Amino acid sequence: MWVRFCGDYEYRQPSFTIDYKAGTECNVTRKCAEMAVAAGKAARLLKSRRDEDPTEWPTDREPAP
Repeated sequence: MWVRFCGDYEYRQPSFTIDYKAGTECNVTRKCAEMAVAAGKAARLLKSRRDEDPTEWPTDREPAP
């Protein structure tokens, strides 16, 4: 799932931690994206094709499948 981090975020798991810096756009696992969005540190992005730039996920639509 593509997200844009609007604040620094640490994705912590029992065996590792990944630091994401504010302003970065990247493809992360669904669990990481859900945790970051719930914490207010990321916004979901929509990217339908490989050669397309990601865009903000519309708020009036249901969450990504």
